[in-house]
Amino acid sequence: MRTTHLMLTSVALSCILSPTAVSAADWPQFRGPTGQGHSAERGLPLEWSEAKNIAWKTPIAGLGWSSPVIRGDQIWLTTATDEGHSLRAVCVSRSDGKVVHDVEVFRKDDPGKIHAKNSHASPTPILEDDRVYVHFGAHGTACLDTSGKVRWKTELKYYQRHGPGGSPALFDDLMIISCDGFDSQYVVALDKHTGEIRWKKERAGKHAYSTPLVIDVAGTPQAISTGGDRVVAYNPRTGDEIWSSRYVGYSCVPRPVYGHGLVFICSGFDEPWLWAIRPDGGGDVTDSHVGWKLSHGAPLNPSPLLVGDELYIVSDNGIGSCLDAKTGERHWRERIGGNFSASPLFADGRIYFLNETGQATTIAPGREFHKLAVSQLPGRTLASMAVSDGAIFLRTDTHLYRIQEQR
Repeated sequence: MRTTHLMLTSVALSCILSPTAVSAADWPQFRGPTGQGHSAERGLPLEWSEAKNIAWKTPIAGLGWSSPVIRGDQIWLTTATDEGHSLRAVCVSRSDGKVVHDVEVFRKDDPGKIHAKNSHASPTPILEDDRVYVHFGAHGTACLDTSGKVRWKTELKYYQRHGPGGSPALFDDLMIISCDGFDSQYVVALDKHTGEIRWKKERAGKHAYSTPLVIDVAGTPQAISTGGDRVVAYNPRTGDEIWSSRYVGYSCVPRPVYGHGLVFICSGFDEPWLWAIRPDGGGDVTDSHVGWKLSHGAPLNPSPLLVGDELYIVSDNGIGSCLDAKTGERHWRERIGGNFSASPLFADGRIYFLNETGQATTIAPGREFHKLAVSQLPGRTLASMAVSDGAIFLRTDTHLYRIQEQR
């Protein structure tokens, strides 16, 4: 059964458009090579603690909830020090955990207020070739090289209120960012070489904090962006709208997931729904292309996870569900424990769920709930895990850990 799951997963993810080809050991963006929480790594630890399967731990100054991204021996993440006044990009050596670069990218006189669960450095960077793209929401966006030199900087104006949220996505020579503030909502594509705006599309709706996903639909690329009250598929080259679907919701956080001819999106607050939408339509497809929808147990913050024919979700209050991805039929619903913001991970034939207090629950994929292990580290954990080089990289509010089988 596990082999079948892995084969189906490979097919389902083959239509995701990723940044420049990466090795199996790289984790270059939010949720990994395909942006959907999958890793091809093997030999990962089933469980861990402060005294077990920790190769190294490195203190990270300040506070940031960006997930670690990895290319070669470099791990990059962002952080905010001096109560949010200093916005920084930090590079850590994958092999030994030593800090290689610590660069102040922006200095803000007044960083403003943020939500109690947020940080001023929550969007996840992107790595491509010798470039590091960092985003701090309306605080600023920048490109560095892998030596730590800032190549360009820009600021996109909108009122984010609760602080920075969604991460960027790359497509060809463009960096696509959803900028849905309280005062204005728009999606923008920056030239990744210069930071200049190549296209910008206003959209009506409510505020959101989402990360776009670029997919391929019958040979045509689409940039899927969830906003307040509406999800929109854009032509990533021009910003032209391909299709959209309406719902009621705002503060949308989960990144879309794509497979089996369906885009899975979450509608946000106040009552979250999970929608499965066929992306082969045009215009408003609300009444014609919704495959199924789920009203109970949908997440507000963690992204869904597609493994084979099953879609896995965990609500913010810790209720996990396994759904038939094609029909929405629920196979199981179980309390995993704790509150959740991080997105789940599929690696080494297992699914890892990480709650907000350092507890990771490992399960076997399948239509029956099978818990394999529970691990615990100290600290708060709102950032999603990364995988590279036979190890899991986990960020707490104080440290970055390399978690690896002790051999």
